[in-house]
Amino acid sequence: MALTPPFEPMLAEARRVLPPDGTLPGGWIAEQKADGFRTILFARPGHVLIQSRRGASLTPAFPDIAAAAAGLVGVGQSLVLDGELVVPHGGRLDFNELQHRARRRGVNAARAAESRPAYLIVFDVLEASGTEQLTRPYRERRAVLEDLFAHNVLGAPFTLCPNTLDRATAQDWLDPAWGTAGIEGAVLKGLEQPYLPGKRAWIKVRAHMTAEAVIGAVTGSPHHPLTLLLGRYNAAGDLRLVARTTPLNTAVRRDLGRRLAPSGSEHPWHGRHFSAGWGTREQLEYRPVRPDLVAEFVADTAIDAGGRYRHPVRFGRVREDLTPDQLPLLT
Repeated sequence: MALTPPFEPMLAEARRVLPPDGTLPGGWIAEQKADGFRTILFARPGHVLIQSRRGASLTPAFPDIAAAAAGLVGVGQSLVLDGELVVPHGGRLDFNELQHRARRRGVNAARAAESRPAYLIVFDVLEASGTEQLTRPYRERRAVLEDLFAHNVLGAPFTLCPNTLDRATAQDWLDPAWGTAGIEGAVLKGLEQPYLPGKRAWIKVRAHMTAEAVIGAVTGSPHHPLTLLLGRYNAAGDLRLVARTTPLNTAVRRDLGRRLAPSGSEHPWHGRHFSAGWGTREQLEYRPVRPDLVAEFVADTAIDAGGRYRHPVRFGRVREDLTPDQLPLLT
């Protein structure tokens, strides 16, 4: 039975640390989590589709991947693959270059494919030779996938996602140093798990690091903050938004409510508009506060070209030993 787009991929539940070994059916195996776009690739006679996680077509933006998929069909293959679409640049997987490519069409997309070629890091095969693979356990699907690479059916721009049964190796992938190369952490999968579309039955653990920034604004009110908007100064003296925290707990709200002071038209963000979330156009309602407190926070390694953290960060504490002018400038 052939799969039909749009197809809902299997998802992962976020955890902060690696779980015990027996957490998932058959014991878990870890795969590297690359910083890219989750992608389902359909490569069938008369039908090539690069589908985003949410079901949109990325095919016009990535003619290089589409051509490679058509090449698979040309040699008699009919496949549906699950993977991460990435664009390497400057010695790392560059999410910003990937975004730029995703917005281009036609001639511009073709030129971008030549200057910034994309790759698909494949970690699952959902259909092979017209046969659905979803009910087969991960270890069997992985064997089919490895066989496709071993017999050169799949090659560049397709690459096989690294995996490991070694806990120490998986733990190493959580080192923030991997983030500089574009590896965000690890995804853990049960060796005996079938593929469950739409279910958060895998486990995702991201690499995390600690950093500091200025508390520039809040959602809620200065006396009862719900989340914090954090900024860093650049060389021109501009306070740039770099992060927004997850919701604060009650004790932190009370403590910060006593420390924060409202600010007016003199604030660097007076009259500025910020989005309610990374990649959205909805405007965020916030209240500027006097930018004289430094916060320490915990974040993953997903940072855009402007130095902004793409995912919400977790507030740690106020750094009373630091003042805003002691923080490194944002480059």
